[in-house]
Amino acid sequence: MRSLPEKNGFVPDAATAVKIAEAVLIPVYGEKKVLSERPYQASLERGVWTVAGTLHCDPPGSQCLGGTAEVKISKRSGEIILMGHYK
Repeated sequence: MRSLPEKNGFVPDAATAVKIAEAVLIPVYGEKKVLSERPYQASLERGVWTVAGTLHCDPPGSQCLGGTAEVKISKRSGEIILMGHYK
């Protein structure tokens, strides 16, 4: 059976991209870690969604060490192209 994407692809918008990113990140990095990086931002370039977490510093606005998760997803197929967590 072959499934064809809708005309907008299997990942048509940023909200869908974020949901997919969180779903694949949680089993690898843990729910607590992944949810602590909300809100996730999604941007589309050349048919690939890049979804990245937010680094929260304490106090807010200060410079802090650390990194966030990043996932690259094909808009057309929904394939996970890259997944990682920066330090």
